[in-house]
Amino acid sequence: PGVNQLVRVYVAQKRKISVGDKLAGRHGNKGVIAKILPIEDMPFMEDGTPVDVILNPLGVPRRMNIGQILEIHLGWLAKNGWAIDDGKEDWKQRLIKIHADQAEPDTNVATPVFDGAREDEIVGLLGSTLPNRDGERMVKEDGKARLLDGRSGEPFPDPVSVGYMYILKLHHLVDDKIHARSTGPYSMITQQPLGGKAQFGGQRFGEMEVWAMEAYGAAYALQELLTIKSDDVPGRVKVYEAIVKGENIPDSGIPESFKVLVKEMQSLCLNVEVLSQDGSAIEMRDAEEDVFRAAEELGIDLSRREPSSVEEV
Repeated sequence: PGVNQLVRVYVAQKRKISVGDKLAGRHGNKGVIAKILPIEDMPFMEDGTPVDVILNPLGVPRRMNIGQILEIHLGWLAKNGWAIDDGKEDWKQRLIKIHADQAEPDTNVATPVFDGAREDEIVGLLGSTLPNRDGERMVKEDGKARLLDGRSGEPFPDPVSVGYMYILKLHHLVDDKIHARSTGPYSMITQQPLGGKAQFGGQRFGEMEVWAMEAYGAAYALQELLTIKSDDVPGRVKVYEAIVKGENIPDSGIPESFKVLVKEMQSLCLNVEVLSQDGSAIEMRDAEEDVFRAAEELGIDLSRREPSSVEEV
């Protein structure tokens, strides 16, 4: 009595990696798995060695994390080892000075912060790697190799950068994130569905997703997403009612977010009115009694407050 003890039990699970799981390198280069193929379908080098992971090169230029490119080159050097001759080039002399002119395969390589390997050293070492058992170097001085398609056996049109890189699995697994909802709780102010699996929220369809739909000209799908599937309160209730009764879906109305915008503008002393085609003002009040009556009949809760803190969730 009088003693409180906290017991935490952690349960470990082994899960096979799957499409949608999140991986990351050591340079902020994170991403989700788009496809998993059997090893015989993966691209392979000319000596038959398949690659394990394919990364999109578009993940490099805009983010400017060039460290990941340097890492795959140094990883390849460390894996294969190298041997350089006694040349007069500066990079050779620098490596000879620190006794790094030779290295066996699987050598540990370190590049100190602000004193890493220079470009001429990396290019020179890539041209000095130890050859494979056939006496060939799969990766050339530019760090690229000729890859062949695992399905057709045809070579790809351009050389591809190949090397070794640390890739880690992050604790963002698709099995924990997968979530779907039909109807559920809505935010009290915007009348849009709440966010997050814990709140049984909706899928966020953000600004960039809207641009994608606009680019493909999917006008009807976009109108649905921005009105009856979101914050057109009378519309979504009527649609639900129509689906339950097997009737045709009615036209969508004005979303609540537009009304919130008008109210915010009115709070700035701007007299905003919505006009019809003939120039007459449109009254934006809804017959709320009808909406709440229909919602109650269908078992939809329109009055749920959005959680303001973790405790409320």
